[in-house]
Amino acid sequence: MSAFSVTHRRILSLWLPRLPTDRIKRQLARNGAPANLQASIVVAKQSNALQISALDDAAAKLGLEPGLPLANARAVCPDIQVFDADPVADMQVLTDIADWCDRFTPLVALDLPHGLFLDITGCAHLFGGEAALMEQLCAALSRQGFIVSAAIAGTSTCARTLSRYAHGRIIAAGDEAKAVTPLPLFTLGADEAITRGLRRAGLKTIGDVALRSRPEITARFGAEFTTLLEQALGQSDAPISPRKPLPDYIVEQRFAEPIATDGVITLTLAKLARTLIDAMDRQGKGARRLEAAFFRTDGAVRVITAETGLPVTKGEVIDRLFRERLDAIADPLDPGFGFDMIRLSASRTEIVVQQQRDLDANVHANDELADLIDRIAARIGSRRVLVYLPVESHIPERAMLGVPAQHHLAAAMQAAWPAREDEPPLRPLRLFEQPELIDVPLAEFPDKPPKKFTWRRVSHNVVHVEGPERVSMEWWRSQEAKPTRDYFRVEDEAGQRFWLFRDGLYGEIRDADDQAVSPQWFVHGLFA
Repeated sequence: MSAFSVTHRRILSLWLPRLPTDRIKRQLARNGAPANLQASIVVAKQSNALQISALDDAAAKLGLEPGLPLANARAVCPDIQVFDADPVADMQVLTDIADWCDRFTPLVALDLPHGLFLDITGCAHLFGGEAALMEQLCAALSRQGFIVSAAIAGTSTCARTLSRYAHGRIIAAGDEAKAVTPLPLFTLGADEAITRGLRRAGLKTIGDVALRSRPEITARFGAEFTTLLEQALGQSDAPISPRKPLPDYIVEQRFAEPIATDGVITLTLAKLARTLIDAMDRQGKGARRLEAAFFRTDGAVRVITAETGLPVTKGEVIDRLFRERLDAIADPLDPGFGFDMIRLSASRTEIVVQQQRDLDANVHANDELADLIDRIAARIGSRRVLVYLPVESHIPERAMLGVPAQHHLAAAMQAAWPAREDEPPLRPLRLFEQPELIDVPLAEFPDKPPKKFTWRRVSHNVVHVEGPERVSMEWWRSQEAKPTRDYFRVEDEAGQRFWLFRDGLYGEIRDADDQAVSPQWFVHGLFA
């Protein structure tokens, strides 16, 4: 088979072999616990027995390994420290590290359970080359208390295989097969049963397996293992799946000395906003969703998002939106020991439609309304700022639909609401979220409005009535019969106007004994 090399891709594989124990030691250090050099293991229940799922270097030097029963580990070292496994916490730490790795490339993928893939194609020169990038990344993680191993190659599987064996390998494109052939079989990461079967056959290295014919390997160990082998040799490629989609536009500012003051952070965001707008303007686009990422020196990353109803084409608008967001967030932006990088990205953009703004006053009004909605949404959240769209339904509570204003502003402006020619209106402009039950001690029989009712502990005497408006419910939406509603517009002695309805006709509702039950009355809205 002819060799296949991916010359245009460069993948960095990052492996954290002691992630569970590193996480526990970091947590103990944050809680003020003294440094402890005692061997530590993490155990999980497997096959009704506690077995080692992770261990630190000190425990490994004692001859312990994953899968060993806890009783055997205590027999080797009675004083060994034992911790319960917490896969959720391990996953959270790995995710936090992946967020931090965004500073090197936005294309970061998880390599479970304790690894990451970084697609560094075309960006290594920003850090002085691939060797300098890997050294900077690994040194920073080591300072944070993690044991790391990394390798760079043209395919993700080759890079991962190298990182499982030794740290710091950088393989040129086309040299993948030469690099992995001397490595032991366990570095492939194949199923343990396959690895044992290969060893029984006298195959100890990847090169030994590569010399065998592919049909022979496939027939014995399956097509999946053959594909894995070819990817490690660089003869095929396995795409990685980044955790986050690549933003349309990215600008960032790195600092030689960490920054922590609000003034410098605000000025940096304003500068990045202008740069981002210039980049989008060259292609006639505007931003609909923006993300500001703040990278702290201790590895923490804080991301703040802002959305807009219309494409943004001005840097001052972006600056103002993030000022609103930073002022309104419940958890203030904590710089810790300072931020060493700030990134501003546009994750969703749209082509800007040029409009005649000098002569059309409606365009300016729409822009001002959209800007107001964006500023309010930045403070209280886009889901709390709604516009209502008409829905073709005769049921009052279904005749309109509340949707986020930022996403549906254009549709709301063009919505065709029924013309209101009646004075007073037939229905209130706003309804209660749920109709509220009222007490009606007296009503004219059989289909007349009440003479008096009590709502929210206040009694109201009805002096004027208009109606009824009969509404038959949508029987096809439910297995049970829905009672007919009769709506009335009523006015009390104080001039307050209510929209009441009787839920069912007299004689329409019956109990379990087939006896007629008097229908209930509700207030559904108020007139201005």
